[in-house]
Amino acid sequence: MDNKQQTAKKGGNDWILRFVKGMFIGSGFILPGVSGGALAAIFGIYERIISFLAHITKNFKENVLYFIPVGLGGITGVFLLSFAVSFLLGTYETIILWFFVGCIIGTVPALWKEAGKKGRSNREIVILVVSLIAGFLFLWKGADLFSEVPQNLWTWMIAGGLIGLGMIVPGLSPSNFLVYMGMYKAMSDGIKTLDLSVVIPIAIGGMVTVLGLSKVMDYIFSKAYAQLFHFIMGIVLASTIMIIPTNYAGFTVGNYLACVALCIAGIALGAWMSRLEEQYK
Repeated sequence: MDNKQQTAKKGGNDWILRFVKGMFIGSGFILPGVSGGALAAIFGIYERIISFLAHITKNFKENVLYFIPVGLGGITGVFLLSFAVSFLLGTYETIILWFFVGCIIGTVPALWKEAGKKGRSNREIVILVVSLIAGFLFLWKGADLFSEVPQNLWTWMIAGGLIGLGMIVPGLSPSNFLVYMGMYKAMSDGIKTLDLSVVIPIAIGGMVTVLGLSKVMDYIFSKAYAQLFHFIMGIVLASTIMIIPTNYAGFTVGNYLACVALCIAGIALGAWMSRLEEQYK
């Protein structure tokens, strides 16, 4: 195989890899307990997303070509999961959540390496521990902050803003808040049926939030890269702890084995994605 063929093959593999990453990141917008921003950080493209959104005209064509498969994967992930999420989480919630826990565990070493890329000191370790504890307490007590809300144009825009916030703030799972607000099932149904009264305001709210806050995050990256990434890692670990299943009522030996098997499969998948990321960086 000559160099041109090798380059084409590598480019094709890279396109597929970014598409798959996009599907996982899209899952963070629809699965409770999972953060699209955290998954983007785990897969090594969070910083580039923020930089692109903060400086749209800089390397515009290159960035658009890079993010096309990510965006297509994200849309695919959202729509596919909107059909599957109710059934899987309703029927096999505990087992499926262990798979996602495994995925995150498998990528933690890569996130640790990324966080220390520009140095690591006791200060960064303290930031990580504090963000882990604070994130855990906030997510744990977050349900007390919300109650049922009406579903209309404005509340769906707020829902979109929360989803956008989940992209900008890694570790924040917007679906958790939508569950707390009693809007999660209606959102999934609206996406499945392409209900424009749900989809359009969510899209508007998400875009406004992402474009409005991306410059802020980009500035923080430029001034405090190590501190921000250790903060992100603490939030990622906190959100992972929060989705560890605790309900095993009626479980059989087969169910427990399925949990272990899917957790191991998730770890293997996460580690594999991290290795591919290193290969193509």
